[in-house]
Amino acid sequence: MTLPTNHFADIGKKVSIGSGAERESKDYKLSRYACYLIAQNGDPSKQEIANAQTYFAIQARRQEVFQELAENEKRLFVRGEIKDHNKKLFATAKQAGVSNFGRFNNAGYEGLYGMRKAQIQTRKGIGKDDVLDRAGTTELAANLFRITQTDEKIRNEDIKGDYKASNTHFEVGKKVRQTIREIGGTMPEALKPEKHIKELEKERKNLLKSQSSPKKLKAD
Repeated sequence: MTLPTNHFADIGKKVSIGSGAERESKDYKLSRYACYLIAQNGDPSKQEIANAQTYFAIQARRQEVFQELAENEKRLFVRGEIKDHNKKLFATAKQAGVSNFGRFNNAGYEGLYGMRKAQIQTRKGIGKDDVLDRAGTTELAANLFRITQTDEKIRNEDIKGDYKASNTHFEVGKKVRQTIREIGGTMPEALKPEKHIKELEKERKNLLKSQSSPKKLKAD
């Protein structure tokens, strides 16, 4: 239980008032939360309150930016993992005798999304953009699971041929979709599209560049 004394600590002390006499001076040490409460409920016409409100507004925005950057980094990481594992899956599919990779790829989408790639693009309104380049972290994670599990199943069960491999991809995608439904998750086709992954890569590149660039010192 949080008590007021946890945030408004009495640190009063005795001060001299002359002739050897002392009196207690009231003083309090405030927690950050207490400062926030006072600032938010204070009179902004007072300069100290206005400054405090500005400070907390800036800090809140910084936290929002940090969280956004963290989410973007997760998305970039999972998208990179998908690229790597997709290469492995297609290599496995090739060894299994797959020749129609368009059909094989669509089979996975149909299982997970209940529709083909072109239909997903239309549903999400992303034009010709790659579905996974516009997917958020949750959607990417579902696709990563679909890809890795299909790869393992084809190899472990020594599945051969175009039809069997594509059907395996479909069935694995369907199982992932079923799991999402059972836990009450949002179906992947209903998840909103995000900013193109290339834009995030460009933003990160520019950020790293700005952080590594030496600052020019002005001569006196």
